Amino acid sequence: MSDVPEITPEAVETAVADALTAVADATDTTALKHARSAHQGEHSPLATLNAQMRYVAKERKAEAGKLVGQARGRVNQAFAAREEELKAAEDAARLEAERLDITAVPSRARAGARHPVALMQETISDLFVGMGWEIAEGPELEHEWFNFDSLNLDEDHPARQEQDTFFVDPVERHLVMRTQTSPVQMRTMLERDVPIYVLSPGKVARTDEFDATHLPVFTQAEGLVVDKGITMAHLKGTLDHVAKQLFGAQAETRLRTNHFPFTEPSAEFDLWHPTFTGGARWIEWGGCGMVNPNVLRAAGIDPEIYSGFAFGIGIERALMFRSDVQDMRDMAEGDVRFSEQFGMVI
Repeated sequence: MSDVPEITPEAVETAVADALTAVADATDTTALKHARSAHQGEHSPLATLNAQMRYVAKERKAEAGKLVGQARGRVNQAFAAREEELKAAEDAARLEAERLDITAVPSRARAGARHPVALMQETISDLFVGMGWEIAEGPELEHEWFNFDSLNLDEDHPARQEQDTFFVDPVERHLVMRTQTSPVQMRTMLERDVPIYVLSPGKVARTDEFDATHLPVFTQAEGLVVDKGITMAHLKGTLDHVAKQLFGAQAETRLRTNHFPFTEPSAEFDLWHPTFTGGARWIEWGGCGMVNPNVLRAAGIDPEIYSGFAFGIGIERALMFRSDVQDMRDMAEGDVRFSEQFGMVI
């Protein structure tokens, strides 16, 4: 492996500097696209350094992971800012060139419908924004380090086997379709300063059967809090508040001991659904717990000073609870009659 670049601060800083120079030199979105391919693509210097994580000694993985992760974050932000700037300039020029008479009679078209799952995700996101949280997003095609290693899932953990995870060829790139939105939480901890209060909704993929209660591609919303003095009481209070906002004043949650690598202690949480069809009852809703100190360390956060909690809920499952949908397949098959039951919302 003598030709493999070593992950050093100098190597990472050189890759970042070259990328930032390319960003500044791009004069239009086409040039920026070429620069992005050269500095963020699979053969870019940063991607090459990131691929070397599997050769890094175990005791240096957290340090090297944070170094590369923060560098990629800086480059991502630079490209995003420059793209927004260039698009704004190009849009302004296009609008001027395509000036239209807005008094002309418009053509009439039948309005479409927002999908109920998208509306449910928006409802839950708005709930957390109202609590002062931020919404965080990340890529659906994710590196194994973010999806597994950084979240305290060992190489022999069952979730890393092919029966649970979609691996993307070629396997030496170590890319997977993310199995949860927890990688967004790790990216957030690497890129933002504490305190952190974020919700990360989005699509995830697992090799589940396509049946009434499972989908191979579904939608999650995962919450993360990292701050001083955070306890399980804060987690329970947050879950109860969400339950009451979505399902009524009598709704509440309860915790049952479980194990997840990302959290310690961990719990499954159930929802007391007061208006459930067939009568009020407890229904399993998601997983939660206190963020594992190993995960905080991987993000460069001192667990002796900060603590946090995390939880995950299924958007489709929440829609089933709220609207008495009996079969998850109805949400994925694209029949417009399913969406029309929820009203035409633009």
